[in-house]
Amino acid sequence: MSIFPIHTPETAPEASRPLLAQAKAQFGFVPNILSGLAESPAALEAYMTAMGIFHRGSFSEAERDLVLIAISARNGCDYCVAAHSTQGASHGLSAEDLAAIRDRVPLSDPRLEALRRFVDTLVDKRGWVGEDDVQAFLAAGFERPQVLELLVAVAAKTLSNYANHLIGTPIDDQFAAQAATA
Repeated sequence: MSIFPIHTPETAPEASRPLLAQAKAQFGFVPNILSGLAESPAALEAYMTAMGIFHRGSFSEAERDLVLIAISARNGCDYCVAAHSTQGASHGLSAEDLAAIRDRVPLSDPRLEALRRFVDTLVDKRGWVGEDDVQAFLAAGFERPQVLELLVAVAAKTLSNYANHLIGTPIDDQFAAQAATA
């Protein structure tokens, strides 16, 4: 059992309450990871801000979901894999794509496969990717700024993945169908 509570809007620290209200307005519910992070208003704000910045970047919705699933899978975070797989399915990633991303199996789409492979390499090597890795990513049609955008995703997902490990965050009912396949 975790020492960290899953807060409600009523039990969350005062500074976290507006952020939880923002999440509820955006998603229609407050995901458990945000309710857990609410224990620290700074951690909650950092995560929500970083994710907001990543979502304003240049990757498509499906590409963003792929990135977030791949990072979470590499970090062993079942919660985030389920959550982002749910989003990925709604953004056009097939069940086969989702399984391939989680299992590090090549995707049929060469561009998406190049993205998956680069993200896995970036996480596995903790940023120490080689010139050949970057060139393969760029050759698939991505741009140099996107290499750096991926660092925003890695930072945000590392924060939430590690928080889920510490908190023991239960998977929301909204993500349960993807948890069964993760």
